[in-house]
Amino acid sequence: LIDHADEVEKDWLRGIKKVGVTSGASAPEVLVQAVIHRLEEAGGQFQGEIKVAEEMVEFSLPKVLR
Repeated sequence: LIDHADEVEKDWLRGIKKVGVTSGASAPEVLVQAVIHRLEEAGGQFQGEIKVAEEMVEFSLPKVLR
């Protein structure tokens, strides 16, 4: 569980052949893409995307901010 792509440590990848990246509705797509980019920088190759569910969740602003 990470909040930023720069939290991915190269030591985690030593000896690893495959990495799966998962995310939920609250994970911004920009974070997911940044993690994939970070893994590619470490020598990985993006193999594709598998969507198991399409979520159409919207989070509204709290009343005090509307």
